[in-house]
Amino acid sequence: QVQLVESGGGLVQPGGSLRLSCAASGTILRIYDMAWYRQAPGKQRELVAAVTSAGNTNYADSIQGRFTISRDNAKNTVGLQMNSLKPEDTAVYYCNAIVRTSTAYRNYWGQGTQVTVSS
Repeated sequence: QVQLVESGGGLVQPGGSLRLSCAASGTILRIYDMAWYRQAPGKQRELVAAVTSAGNTNYADSIQGRFTISRDNAKNTVGLQMNSLKPEDTAVYYCNAIVRTSTAYRNYWGQGTQVTVSS
């Protein structure tokens, strides 16, 4: 079984910064793409940023230039540095990873961490 555990959410003022972290644990043979998604109230879950095992990144247009995704393959972790936060960044942020175990190759999700941007 694989678990993804996020941390680092919270309340921040507009223009502020937060860093989210996600650690994968369990019987992992390999982690392929890792990503952060978010879901605001009344909206669909959307991709924020993704990173391949080789370090190639992809960002949503809405956060381009403000957020940076990074990963540590040795530690099975992925981070999201969020700068210049805006009220519209308020959402629950979810960590996602495509993982191969000895019995499966599938998508895993974390439980989510709340990010609130408000004065």
